Amino acid sequence: MLEGKAVIEDTDMPVKMQIQAMSAASQALDLFDVLDYISIASHVKKEFDRRYGSGWQCVAGSNFGCFFTHTKGTFIYFTLETLNFLIFKAASSPPP
Repeated sequence: MLEGKAVIEDTDMPVKMQIQAMSAASQALDLFDVLDYISIASHVKKEFDRRYGSGWQCVAGSNFGCFFTHTKGTFIYFTLETLNFLIFKAASSPPP
């Protein structure tokens, strides 16, 4: 389980959500092989969808780039053990 190993690189999430994000990531690492990025990311995404409603995205891995728009207050990027985690809720597009 999580024992102060996570390092937050950037976030705009409330502290309670940050703790939940790191806890869900830690739980995923306990459940799945560290190289099973898809299962790890899926576990975290499903946990956030369950707790905070649908629309969450999770990227887990050791080397990735990204560019996205997120809903304010729903973004966190952190490192736990050897993996980086990016969790956010996608911003809804304005009507055309």
